[in-house]
Formats: sequence, C-alpha cells, structure tokens
Amino acid sequence: MTQAEMAHTCRGTINLATAHIDTEDACNIVLSSGGRTYHLKASTEVERQRWVTALELAKAKAIRMMNDQSDDSADEEPTSQSDHSEIQGTLKTLASKLDDLSTCNDLIAKHGAALQRSLSELETLRVPLEGGEKIKAVNERATLFRITSNAMINACRDFLDLAESHSRRWQRVLQHEREQRTHLEETIEQLAKQHNSLERAWREAPAHAVNTPATPTTDTGVSERPRKEEASDEDEDTEYFDAMEDSPAFITVTATDPSHHRRSQSNLSGASGGHSNDFSGKELQPHRKRRTQIPEKPNYSLNLWSIMKNCIGKELSKIPMPVNFNEPLSMLQRLTEDLEYHELLDKAARCENSLEQMCLVAAFSVSSYSTTVHRTAKPFNPLLGETYELDRLEEFGYRSICEQVSHHPPAAAHHVMSQRGWTLWQEITIASKFRGKYLSIMPLGAIHLQFHASGNHYVWRKVTSTVHNIIVGKLWIDQSGDIDIVNHRTKETCQLKFSPYSYFSREVPRKVTGVVKDSDGQAHYILSGTWDDKMESAKIVQSSRGSSSSEGKQKTVYQTLTPKLLWKKYPLPENAENMYCFSALALTLNEEEEGVCWTDSRLRPDQRLMEAGRWDEANVEKQRLEEKQRARRRRREAEASKAIDEGQDFESYMPLWFHQRTDGLTGETIYVYKGGYWEAKERQAWNMSPDIF
Repeated sequence: MTQAEMAHTCRGTINLATAHIDTEDACNIVLSSGGRTYHLKASTEVERQRWVTALELAKAKAIRMMNDQSDDSADEEPTSQSDHSEIQGTLKTLASKLDDLSTCNDLIAKHGAALQRSLSELETLRVPLEGGEKIKAVNERATLFRITSNAMINACRDFLDLAESHSRRWQRVLQHEREQRTHLEETIEQLAKQHNSLERAWREAPAHAVNTPATPTTDTGVSERPRKEEASDEDEDTEYFDAMEDSPAFITVTATDPSHHRRSQSNLSGASGGHSNDFSGKELQPHRKRRTQIPEKPNYSLNLWSIMKNCIGKELSKIPMPVNFNEPLSMLQRLTEDLEYHELLDKAARCENSLEQMCLVAAFSVSSYSTTVHRTAKPFNPLLGETYELDRLEEFGYRSICEQVSHHPPAAAHHVMSQRGWTLWQEITIASKFRGKYLSIMPLGAIHLQFHASGNHYVWRKVTSTVHNIIVGKLWIDQSGDIDIVNHRTKETCQLKFSPYSYFSREVPRKVTGVVKDSDGQAHYILSGTWDDKMESAKIVQSSRGSSSSEGKQKTVYQTLTPKLLWKKYPLPENAENMYCFSALALTLNEEEEGVCWTDSRLRPDQRLMEAGRWDEANVEKQRLEEKQRARRRRREAEASKAIDEGQDFESYMPLWFHQRTDGLTGETIYVYKGGYWEAKERQAWNMSPDIF
C-alpha cells in the first residue's frame, strides 16, 4: 500500500506511522492518531504487553515504508511550490558558487604552472648557491598550494552532491513540522467548538442528558463501534472506547429473608452501630474556634495554552507556573487532608473483628479522594526542608507532621500519631506528566497504618489522578486504578477498583467496588460506592458460581445482607465555590498559629499573599523563593565538588525530622519519623531549622 492509498483508507483506520501508543493501567492500551483516540483493553496484562509489542513493531515498519516510498518517488513529496522553488534557488546558488570556484581553480592551476616554469628557468641560471636554494623552496610551496586548491574544489563539489541528495529529506522534515503545527491549531479549534456545542446541548436539555440510556455494550464490554463512528463522521477528535471496562467479576444479590435483616443490625456493630448517619458529624466539638472562610478567589484571566504548549511530555514539578494555576495550600497540606475523615480510623481501632476493621480502613482510603472532585487547581510545590504540622491533639486526639525530604524528585514524608489507638505514616513522591489534553498525576509510595491494640498493620498505595480538558473546556478530575490493601499480620486483603469515567458507560460515575477476603481467599464483605460521596459494606452470607459469560469467564454470585453505610462525605461549606472549593478542614489548614516552626507552610510568603488575593505580589515572591532554593542547591553542589576534588567525604542533604530506613514489609527504603519535632516545639528550639523563606 502506498502513501496515497493510505490517505484514502476507510474511517477508523489508524496510520501507525504517526500514531502514539500508550498504556493506562495493567490491561488498557491507548492509541492516539491525529485527533482520534482509541481505548483498547486486553484480558490480561500479558496479552496487553504482546499487543503493545506488536503495535510498536508495526509502527516501526510503517515508518520505514513511508521513508522508503518518499525516497523513491519525488512526486509524492508533500511540498508546496514555494518550498520547492526556494530549495531549487538555493541549489542554483550553490552550483554558481561552485562554478566560480572551478574557474578560480583553473586560473590558479594556470598561473601556478606558469610560476613553476619560471622558477624552473631561474634554477638553470647561474646564481649563487644560497639563491638557488630559496628558488627551490618557493617552487615546492607553489606545488603545495596547487594541491591544496584542488582539494578545496573537490570538497566543494562533494558538498554540493551531498546537499542535492539530502534536499528531499530536509524538505520532508520541514513540511512535517508545518503540518503538525497546522494540525495542532485545527485540533484546538475543533475541541473548542465541540466543548461549546456540548455546553449548549447540556443547557438546552439537562434532563435528557441525564436520563439518556448509555451506548449498548456486549458482555465483553466492547461498545458497538459502527454506531459510534457513524455518529461522529464530522468529528475528527473523537475518543473511541472500543474496550470498555470489564463488568465486575462478581454479581451481588441482596438477601430478602427477615432473619438476615435482624443479623445485619450487628454488622460492623463496633464501627457504625447500624446507623446510617453515624458519620455525619465530628465526634467532639472543637476546643478552639477555627475559621470557616478565607478571602474569595480573584477573577484573573490567563492564557493557559501560551504556557502549556511548550510543556507537553515534561515533568510538572519542573515547569515554572504562576500562582494563577495554584490554590493557596502546599502539597504538604494537601497530604494532611487525608485525615479529613480520621474518625473512621478511630472507630476501626475499636473493632475486634479484623475483617470489619478492614472495611473501615478501605473506606478511609477512598475518603481521601472526596476532597479532589472539585479541586482542579495545583498545590504549591514545597521547598526543600519545608514542614507542616497539624496539631489536633486536644480536639481529635492526633498530631500530624510533614516534611519535604527531597526536591528532585519531589518527595514528602508524613507521620501521624493518634491517642485513639493508631499510627499512620507514608512517603509520597508525585510523578506527573502533561499529555496535551490531560494531566496524569501518579503518587508513588506506600501508606502504612498500624493499630496499637491488635498490631494489625495495613499497607496500600494510591491510584492515578487525571485532570482532563487542560487546553479547552471546563477542568474535571478523575481517579482510576486499583488499591490493594493488605493486613500483614493476618494476611487479609481488600481490592478496591476505581472505575474510570466514560461517556459510554452505564455505570454510576466515579464508582468504586471492592471485596474483603480472609487469608484463605474467601470473600466476606462486598464494598461499593463512589469516591466523591459514600461507601457501603455488605456482609456475604452465601456465594455460588454463576453461568459463564460471553467472555468464557464464570462469575461469582454473592448473596449479601442489606448494605450498611461506612462513610459519607461532609457537605462543602457555604460559598465554597468562591473559596477554591475547600472543605471545612482545608479552610483551616493555612490558618495562622503561634509556635510553629519557621519552615511551616503557613509562613510561606507567596502562598500567604495568594490567599489574601494579592496574586501579582505572590508571583514575584514565588520567583524569589524558587531562585533562593536554586542558589542553595548550587552552593551544595559546589561544596560537594570541592570535597570530591580534595578527597574528602561530603554529607548530602539530610532532612531534619525524618531519616531513611528499610521497610521490613515492603523492602523499600523510605523516610520515617525519627522524633523530636513536638519536643522542639515545646521548647521553641528551632535553631536547627534552615532558612528557606
């Protein structure tokens, strides 16, 4: 197939030579070609890798074929007449200059030969011995000059030949760049039009948009491709989900026997007591009155594309950003927001049944995402050595301390100690990539939770967060992936699945499902809900193997008791939409407090100015702080280089409140709290803390 034939293939065909192949999770493949995006799903991770390998090989072959055909046929070169004329003019100029050089060469050769004849005649004359030697030396130099001039002419001729042979390749590269730029501009314009039309359609018929049935799917989760493609014949930027998420591997049926309802009253009795409103409020009234509002967010306009167009594929933490894209909280404070629903852990600590405890731990792991549903702004990147404390000992029985322990890669260590029977610690490294249409945020690192009375030690990791509509449209955030929670003392497990949002799915948006199993792999609880609203648990009373699906997989049917509420999201404070959509806890995180360390995020000047609405001053201050941090890094690098040159040992940067240790469960080297912060606060002994602000 030639390139001309490839340009006229049927709709849905992918040109692999220009396609981008990416993976979303263990089984998903994303193919992007031009403005189209295809989401494919393999049945297993091994099968996905085989497909990715095959596609990469096919892409390499397609690129080779395209290059070979372009070299063989000059008529197929996608160049404009002006480009062709410009290149031909350049070649004519080079040929003219070469002719001039050739003429000069002929003249030099002619005059050189005459000069040598004259010198030879001089050698035959009777001249003193000294004069004859000088004439002979001049003759040799003339010969060398002639040889050099011939070599120069030959080199110029070779250069012209090389320029002619490579002109087509240069031409193609230049044309490709122009086409890519034009295509990108058209894509952005088309996205903007699509967004406007979707907004108009939503405003005109909101009820219809909510109640319209989803696209029919088969049992394998594959949408009916012809319908989707026919419906979007005029839309080149369609996202095709021809591999929808698999339906759950199990089916849940709620028991209707009255005795089951009586039994369900004791379900998680040590945790929720069977009352649906058990998590509707805090357990204790605050000891001191906390603030309930902050200055409203100013309305500053900024061209996002002018900044982000040069950042595609880069690490987000290395991109200089104005505060216009931030919220007035640091990443350390966002990490502390995981404690919004700390009472779930308080109740879990009182559970005698480890499986019921696992349900509450799972609900806690999901609850940390509830604050992100409307929070699309970026938190401030902490400076190296920056800390943040949250002392709620008198109010809720816990103390939390965070420290930025590394800058490249950015990593934060977190430790929480509760008087109500639990300790939580984690080290999180944020990896983020800007993909053009969306931003992927991958938290790396394990979260540890240990209950003092039972010794149950739980470990899990966070899922991937994705911010969509980076270029045009309204920003929205999604969570996708799996969380595997393991109780390392009892070997009990819980697997939570965060289903990615899809326009074509019939499932509830932001859905989370999970199964709690004992050490033998037997399921005891089914968890269900959404990460932005609530989670429920249902005790399994019976399980059986169902009939095989069209995929050939046999699903398990679980008969359960009536689901019980584990967690319910608190409503946002009044006027939250004008206060960065902060929750009640988030509104208090940057509140000024006496006695905190001078490296605390509350004292960061650019963040404080932004909260006050003085964004221009905040941008100036942000640049000053970043330059100060770069100067400190250059100074450390110079000291390290000097020590190496002198053969001396140089101690690299060491965090003040955390130190590295090898985790006995995961085998990873992580930063753990070494103590001393709260004792230093009591003495106000901050002299060891660095000057970072």
